[in-house]
Amino acid sequence: MAGTWIDISAVDGGSFRAYVATPEVGSGPGILLLQEIFGVNANIRELADYYAEEGYVVLAPDMFWRLEPGVELGHDEAGFKKALDLYGRFDEARAVDDMASSVAALRALPACKGRIGALGYCLGGKLVHLAAAGADIDCGVSYYGVGIEQAIDLVPSIKCPVVYHFAAGDEFVPMAAVEQVQAAFAGRNEIEIYVYPDVGHAFANTTRDTYNKPATMMAHSRSIALFRRIMGPHFNLSELWDKHCEYEFGTRNVDDTMGTMVSEPYVNHIPTMTGGVGYTDLEQFYANHFIHSNPEDTKLIPISRTIGADRVVDELLFCFTHTSEIDWMLPGIAPTGKYVEIPLIAVVCFRGGKLYNEHIYWDQASVLVQIGVLDPTGLPIAGIETAKKLVDETLPSNTLMVKWVKNADKK
Repeated sequence: MAGTWIDISAVDGGSFRAYVATPEVGSGPGILLLQEIFGVNANIRELADYYAEEGYVVLAPDMFWRLEPGVELGHDEAGFKKALDLYGRFDEARAVDDMASSVAALRALPACKGRIGALGYCLGGKLVHLAAAGADIDCGVSYYGVGIEQAIDLVPSIKCPVVYHFAAGDEFVPMAAVEQVQAAFAGRNEIEIYVYPDVGHAFANTTRDTYNKPATMMAHSRSIALFRRIMGPHFNLSELWDKHCEYEFGTRNVDDTMGTMVSEPYVNHIPTMTGGVGYTDLEQFYANHFIHSNPEDTKLIPISRTIGADRVVDELLFCFTHTSEIDWMLPGIAPTGKYVEIPLIAVVCFRGGKLYNEHIYWDQASVLVQIGVLDPTGLPIAGIETAKKLVDETLPSNTLMVKWVKNADKK
């Protein structure tokens, strides 16, 4: 945990604490992080640190302070029992006042620059809905907010953009409630409502049994897209990725390459499952199995680039002569001297202004065919033809389909 605690004065007297996490650069837009029914526990503080790494000044207030200050509950039976008791006695009207005080305190922090958004989970998901109507925020992201349908009357008062994430299998937020929210916001283009199939409540909580990583990743990208669009900070992801590739394939400098990445990054070359998870493993991988093992004539030819809020997707040709053992692509295969061209897709995710992970895809069968260790006869695979057709769509299609020739004269 890298954050600190501050005290916030309540509008009706007294004070309450809030956890504050600040980005490495020292300043950024603000996020009001609103807790689950388990208090500002380790999970919420980790989320605050996570979004600080994305470039935000994050403030997580103790929303249960009027009932019991400093609540930090686990997810065992005793924790659930106490959490539900606190939730049953929670005063939402006072909570709106406390959120307004928290927003004011966040704006007053020297590190907070620009606009402020709200982010909340479970109880916090509903509180985002309430904050959007009455706490002077610029945007909001709500995860599986319980009871939002009971505050549908606030919809006309919500003027800022909000993203709502719901789980199709949520026992606490039935689909009937989600449909009420969807109907209430019909025609409101600034409101985004997403329903994630086959997941349950708290799917984005890494400490719960209901955690679902694919849904969490998709939801996070959508959340960051809203925060970046409305508040910033804005990073030149294309330039950052180009610099990373320059260090990998141009100057071939391991330290510079690692310097473009977050403190605990990971890389996964999908066909061969090579790469590394965490700084230590990835640095060893780059130093001993990647940067210095690529053939001298290695070349990357860009075909297309798509830039999102938190990632870059590159479509390119990867070209080389197999003059050295390429551990990450052809582990254990001695150099064949054969020339190879393959289409390659790089999906590169960023956290703040640094690379967080890379997912790299290519057709391994095509590589094996081109170096002569796989006979394509009778198999639905091709060699360098896949690369040639990528850049010249007029080359023949369907050459691997025997039925295509037989049916050529049929209509």
